[in-house]
Amino acid sequence: MQEAEQIQLIQNFSNAFGPSGYEQPVVRLYRDAVAPYGTTTIDGMFNALTARNGNTGKRPVVQLDAHADEVGLLVQAVRPSGLIKFVTLGGWVPTNVPAMSVTIRNKRGEYVQGVVATKPPHFMTAAERNTVPQIAEMSIDVGSTSREETINDFGIDTGCPIVPTVACQFDAKHGVFFGKAFDDRIGCAALVDTLATLDGEALGVDVVAGLSTQEEVGLRGAYVTARKVEADLAIVFEGCPADDTFEPDWLSQTRMKGGPMLRDMDTTYIANPQFQQFAADLADELHLPYTRAVRTGGGQNGAAIGYWKGIPTIVVGIPVRYEHTAFNYTALSDFQASTQLVQTLLRRLDAATIASFSSVD
Repeated sequence: MQEAEQIQLIQNFSNAFGPSGYEQPVVRLYRDAVAPYGTTTIDGMFNALTARNGNTGKRPVVQLDAHADEVGLLVQAVRPSGLIKFVTLGGWVPTNVPAMSVTIRNKRGEYVQGVVATKPPHFMTAAERNTVPQIAEMSIDVGSTSREETINDFGIDTGCPIVPTVACQFDAKHGVFFGKAFDDRIGCAALVDTLATLDGEALGVDVVAGLSTQEEVGLRGAYVTARKVEADLAIVFEGCPADDTFEPDWLSQTRMKGGPMLRDMDTTYIANPQFQQFAADLADELHLPYTRAVRTGGGQNGAAIGYWKGIPTIVVGIPVRYEHTAFNYTALSDFQASTQLVQTLLRRLDAATIASFSSVD
């Protein structure tokens, strides 16, 4: 894809509404973007599987993965005052939620603006000023004055999904995006870019791209796509949390403008070491920047896919600053280096190479 197309694609995915379980707008965007490059089917969880044009059914199958969902919130109930009680979809830190501007999709499919309500400091006690309220104590205000108005006029009740209100911006001078949901909308764009770039090329493998759902609430969609694809090898595109703003240089393993992160380990997963080294050696050959990461927290779809049949699996992470908050940064150069690496990997893979990743000799 041309750079201008990549930028627009990333912005479109970032702006799309799609918390866990409610990813339909993201899936529509993906389905339409990949229509020229393969055949897409969508299941009842909204997982989208795209069989690449030119697949033969006779070659090893590589599953590409990215997840459609973003961390969000969900209406639990409406209080008598009209304020909205909510729960989280995915991992939020309570300190990042108060005063956040949000968008709620109501029962009629309309989008309603609101704010996570906070008590003005004029009314706070000394103890309240130094205490962070828990999620269960927080509310969202949409400008209503009663429970009846919120439910009947605003159309908001139990089960309505919520995301932060953020418009994605691109700083062309510095090559950096500022927006929401780059975990994992940057990976969604990488799936599309990879299919578009490889369109019409002869490969030694069949490719199925899986846009999975509900990753942020337990890798749920990827457990389903793994069983449907029955792949021989998997590559996961993930928007991964950058640590360069708080770790010393010697310990930082995921840096914005540092290229893709090849994840060796997290709490759910250990990469296939032969495949991981193959990818690292290829990045060196291509003179692409990258990092290796051993994580003591986190998890991603590589676990759900790789541990279904024990297939060789790697995670190609695109660094994202301030994941699981309303506002993220990510760099275009990291996106481009990550997609270049995966596209070249796909050109190099064949049955013998894939078999070598399972060798113990």
